[in-house]
Amino acid sequence: MNTRTIIAALACIAAVGLVGCDPAATGPTPAATGSTLAAPAATRPTAEASAERKAVPNFVGMGLQSAQDAAQEEGFFALTSHDSAGRGRVQAFDRNWKVCSQNVAAGKTVPTDTALDFGAVKLEEECPAGDAKAPDAAEGTMPDFVGKSVKVARDALDSGTSITVTDAAQGRMVLVESNWQVCTQSPSVGTALDGQPVEFTAVKFGEDC
Repeated sequence: MNTRTIIAALACIAAVGLVGCDPAATGPTPAATGSTLAAPAATRPTAEASAERKAVPNFVGMGLQSAQDAAQEEGFFALTSHDSAGRGRVQAFDRNWKVCSQNVAAGKTVPTDTALDFGAVKLEEECPAGDAKAPDAAEGTMPDFVGKSVKVARDALDSGTSITVTDAAQGRMVLVESNWQVCTQSPSVGTALDGQPVEFTAVKFGEDC
């Protein structure tokens, strides 16, 4: 074995992981040039495909549960609902509610990940001409709560406010505040709020103050 071959053999032994080494060869072997280790890595997508676009169906007049089921069948899964009467009630049993409004107009084409919000009232109630607006949060002065539900009135006040609610008609206990409407309030509208207690008198919705 000549000196050149010996040097090539020693270099081959020192090389880690080299496959198909031929001490007598002066260039790369076919096995080396065709190695899968040299293949470029596959390119991964950098962004998810955008959501499918579909026309929003007309849900108004449907039962809330049926509307939600129909929306999901069309691929809309981001669903919420609210009380169209502005009383702050929670739609705990969807089958007891019907759809009065929807935040995305029927027929409008939008991505299926768009959030759909249904305004609803209970089955025995009439839909309002438009969704009743909850009172704005009190920001230093007393809002006008007369005719609003006791629940939304409480929600509009600072969470630390001391509130007393009294039945204006029969001395009943006011338990489910979303079922009661404010008749009178103290302090009066526009009074500066600096931590003083708030008092309401109320009757059930459908009753006269």
